[in-house]
Amino acid sequence: MILKFTKMMKSKTLIMTMVGIFISCSLMVSCSKIEDSNIPETITPAEIRLSGTIKAELTAPPNVPPPVGDREAKRVVVILEVLEKEGEMTDGVKYIYWTFGGSVPGSFIRTRIGDLVEFRLKNHPDNKLPHNIDLHAVTGPGGGATSSFVAPGHEAQFSFKTLNVGLYVYHCATAPVGMHIANGMYGLILVEPEGGLPPVDKEYYIMQGDFYTKGEYGKPGLQPFDMNKAINEDADYVVFNGKVGSLTGDNAITAKVGETVRLFVGNGGPNLVSSFHVIGEIFDRVHIEGGSAINTNVQTTLIPAGGATIIEFKVDVPGTFILVDHSIFRAFNKGALGMLNVSGEDSKLIYSGIQKEGIYNPEGIGLQDMPGESEAPAEVIAKSTEDQINLGKQLYSRTCFACHQAEGQGIPGAFPPLANSDYLNQDVNRAIDVVIHGMSGELTVHGIDYNSVMTQQVLTDAEVANVLTYVYSSWGNSEKVVTSDMVKKVRNLK
Repeated sequence: MILKFTKMMKSKTLIMTMVGIFISCSLMVSCSKIEDSNIPETITPAEIRLSGTIKAELTAPPNVPPPVGDREAKRVVVILEVLEKEGEMTDGVKYIYWTFGGSVPGSFIRTRIGDLVEFRLKNHPDNKLPHNIDLHAVTGPGGGATSSFVAPGHEAQFSFKTLNVGLYVYHCATAPVGMHIANGMYGLILVEPEGGLPPVDKEYYIMQGDFYTKGEYGKPGLQPFDMNKAINEDADYVVFNGKVGSLTGDNAITAKVGETVRLFVGNGGPNLVSSFHVIGEIFDRVHIEGGSAINTNVQTTLIPAGGATIIEFKVDVPGTFILVDHSIFRAFNKGALGMLNVSGEDSKLIYSGIQKEGIYNPEGIGLQDMPGESEAPAEVIAKSTEDQINLGKQLYSRTCFACHQAEGQGIPGAFPPLANSDYLNQDVNRAIDVVIHGMSGELTVHGIDYNSVMTQQVLTDAEVANVLTYVYSSWGNSEKVVTSDMVKKVRNLK
């Protein structure tokens, strides 16, 4: 009897244990389902729902459209017209540009992740050639090129979803592709993240490009494209935003002390890699190649042909900060130079300015004169004073610009002004001698003492006459006309 009772109790205990395990498992499954229901469903960019339609606001460089902010994804209608037009490469030099939207680079396009871009490409009836567009932001054959080939007087339309955040190049991809890009057919499209990029004070659009002309740098007139130079990657011009001086003088970009600046910088190529640098600034943040990876505290950043980057930095002191391709001959001899003018209060804690002045010149004053290289190249002969001024202006922009600046204002504490210069206007023969032979030591301009070096220039008599005639005709100077004979006379005195 006792044995039977024991067996019965064990059986009941086993049954109760099994029931308990079953209930526990059921509760765990139920709780798991409740927890799973609280996990948000993952939506891919392609699945993001659209909320209405807007027409894209497009801008010419260096301006950019307003940030997307926190707007929802939309159908964004982009209408872009191809225009073949004559423009100015540098003073006195004309070029036929092929453009998206009438500017080089083409119009800036601003979108957000998940937008559906309805792209309408129009080829103006007066154009001579067919064109298309390849946007690196497109996931699809040819980046849109296969769907956008248009003859003059026609238009094409296609759509694409913005699937990847970043800054992307677009360009023409009609054969010969290199020629179309080399003539200026490139631009940038930005895809912002949901909620937009962090706010900054100033945003600008800059794009580098290399150009290949039949004439050498500065040769006046309408210059045609040179395919052989392009194939050999022998650029005559390397410029920001389509021309020499596009970001200097009155065209310089601006900011105030304490502001944060964001630069959207691209490189259209077609051939050269850019070593982008701002003299006197360190980049706080760099979106490497326009993507999501961020580098900090960067001095110079590489931008491949067909690539882009986003650069951010805070400006702490006032002054003129020079934008360059640090393949430095491109900057000072081919045009890849711009300016950021910063206004505001000085901060001696950050930058003192000049504390001590003097001359350090171990190489002598002939810093620009190499042995056996003093023979002058063939030159264009001025037939009038107007010709002299035009030729002199071109020479000034590539020889004197860096030190004496676009408006002859010089650099305070370093290089004296040429504008309305008492020193210059007092003695023309002295001015000629300085250009030919250089000078070092103290001089006084407008009552201010300068102590620096003017390097001797390897120029022909005609070139010296032209550049001085330009200077004398500008910025309130005496309008003195300098001739080759006057230069020759001064040269023969030594």
